Amino acid sequence: MPDGHLPELDLRLDGYDADEQTADTFWLQIEIQADMLVPYAEHHTADGAHSFYVLYDRSATFDHPGVPQYVALHLKRDHDQRSFGFEHAELPLPAMAQSWVVHRGCPADAIGLDPELGHQPADETTRTLERRLAGDGDHYAMGFSYTRDDPNDWVTVVALRALDGRPTSPFRVVVEEVDPDTWTHTLREGGFATVQETLQWCRDRLKGTAKPLPPVRPAASGTRPASTPKAPVVRPPGRSR
Repeated sequence: MPDGHLPELDLRLDGYDADEQTADTFWLQIEIQADMLVPYAEHHTADGAHSFYVLYDRSATFDHPGVPQYVALHLKRDHDQRSFGFEHAELPLPAMAQSWVVHRGCPADAIGLDPELGHQPADETTRTLERRLAGDGDHYAMGFSYTRDDPNDWVTVVALRALDGRPTSPFRVVVEEVDPDTWTHTLREGGFATVQETLQWCRDRLKGTAKPLPPVRPAASGTRPASTPKAPVVRPPGRSR
């Protein structure tokens, strides 16, 4: 992201403690790199018991190739005990981080991204798809992602499996491409019938040889199941971290 003044992360944990295991884990996964985590969005409940964050991890570019660059964080405080707990996830797209916190209790209209930070949507198609991912991200299981922030080909590919219904395109690829000159991005989605086709397209895109994304074919009406099945893991085409 461009240089400039960046907001500092305030975890609002002064005077709070946690059990040894939680404290050690929080230190290793969040606190030790807090100065590298940029809050793109945050929401705190009126009673101060919960805080939700969408964070950009500036250190990810120096990690293993392909690692996600966003962190979704949910902090839970017990005022009486002066203790805290947390959940977090590393995710490849801001909209997916928004979805993660929304489905842990954050109001959807309270976790909008700061428009002064990060690259902005280039078109309405991108904005529409981002709104949908932020709202219904729990309908998908992520099996693979790869982020490459090379200015010559700044791209993130994400392979997803639909969890609800019996869609004729049960596997999806979402592709974000960044234009570093305009500091904007596009987001597009394609549909696939098998894991193999999905991951092959991801391989081809990362090599620069992919064909255009095939359209998503919607589920037939009346096929939504009574309960949501657990998705199988989609194995990545190689190391993703």
